[in-house]
Amino acid sequence: MDRNPSPPCSDAEEEEGDAVGNTMYSKHWLFSVLTRLIEVIAPAEPDPAASPEGTRTELDEEMENDICKVWDMSMDEDVALFLQEFNAPDIFMGVFAKSKCPRLTEICVGILGNMACFQDICMSISKDENLGQVLLQRLCDSDSPTLLETSRLLLTCLSQPEVANVWVERIRENPSVYDCVCFIMSSSTNVELLVKVGEVVDKLFDLDEELMLNWIKNGTCRSVGPSVDDSPEELPDFKIVPCILEAAKQVRSDNPEGLDVYMHIMQLLTTVDEGIQAIVQAPDGGKETWSLLYDLVCQELCQPDDPPIIVQEQKTVLASILSVLSAMFASQTEQEYTRMRKSKSCFFSGILGFFFQNMPLIGSLIRILQYMEGCGKRAVDNAKESEQEETGRTDVNEEDFHLKILKDICCELLSNMLQELTKENMLEGLHQGHLNEQTCSCAFQNLLPLYFASVESFLEVLREADQTLADNLEKRFPSLKVHT
Repeated sequence: MDRNPSPPCSDAEEEEGDAVGNTMYSKHWLFSVLTRLIEVIAPAEPDPAASPEGTRTELDEEMENDICKVWDMSMDEDVALFLQEFNAPDIFMGVFAKSKCPRLTEICVGILGNMACFQDICMSISKDENLGQVLLQRLCDSDSPTLLETSRLLLTCLSQPEVANVWVERIRENPSVYDCVCFIMSSSTNVELLVKVGEVVDKLFDLDEELMLNWIKNGTCRSVGPSVDDSPEELPDFKIVPCILEAAKQVRSDNPEGLDVYMHIMQLLTTVDEGIQAIVQAPDGGKETWSLLYDLVCQELCQPDDPPIIVQEQKTVLASILSVLSAMFASQTEQEYTRMRKSKSCFFSGILGFFFQNMPLIGSLIRILQYMEGCGKRAVDNAKESEQEETGRTDVNEEDFHLKILKDICCELLSNMLQELTKENMLEGLHQGHLNEQTCSCAFQNLLPLYFASVESFLEVLREADQTLADNLEKRFPSLKVHT
């Protein structure tokens, strides 16, 4: 079936005033489609094609074609306003309440999603409490296309500053949203749906820290979730972090933008102590999270065979990943020191021992810094070339800003890791090639003078592992020798 058929037009021969607004679309035709839609959900006489409950389970081809045309037409503001004046949202509410046809539900939510792109209509839809509750219930639907359109509609509304708080409050007061969203993230294999749901969660957490805290602490409440036969089904006891991780694993290969979204959600979690604890106090001590993020940095992003400019393309996702790793490392280091003081032990164990099996991460951090140096030089050259172009200078400055954020996060994590290295770790890094004069020089160049204590601590251990390399580095960075 043609997904984007040509919408019906109002011919010159038809009565004057039939056109919708400034369009060529016919009011009469739209009236007829909406009237037929009302008849579909509330037939005047029993329909043999209807289900036992009196509602159709499938649309006939002509009706589906026509309602899809309305879906396409609703992207036009004049058509959207006309639909609102005809009380189309109320008709759609009837569809949601009575229809058991997933395709019809999907289309009606999709039309509302298009209408919500216009501010006045979005405000009208958002302020309708009954419609708002009905739309949130669509998140418990078992039909993926309907879930996708529902998520798109919610994201559209959450992106409108005038009504965003209305939806945040509505979602906060509706516990089933948490369970339904977690169910989707943990069980769906539909990448497009996962990305859109992730964008909704990311927007919610960015808008309201209280809601994020509630969802972090959640997982003890049970609620009715999606079921194929619409019978009540008790959902598992969801925790937010494993659900986010599962969704990230699904989208990582097929959708880089989706991976960026889920990594940013993880980063938002680490902005509150409760979020960090939810990550590191998982039954596995945070190993699953660390392993996924480590694998992304060391095996997929900013690799040795990539051109340095790749760091420009991946700067936001890298910043999010490294921010989470840094928060995890700092938290676990603090907990490890606490355990050491209690047991009077001088050896790291537990999760830090696991962390330091991943020496390639240090090599990856240094490579990111090396690539950023190359991008920095390119940015300077571009700035000189476009010195007379105001727009060009703005773009370069914006790129510099994002790269600076990435550099700051990268340096913080690198300094923390270098400060905790043992002689054994150092020997392993030297043997694997992650540590050598070139990489250490790059690290020192970026860490000094802000992280002088970390560099000094690293150099002290390096002397035990490779005195020659330590001496060469001291010659390159005289300020270190003065303090020794």
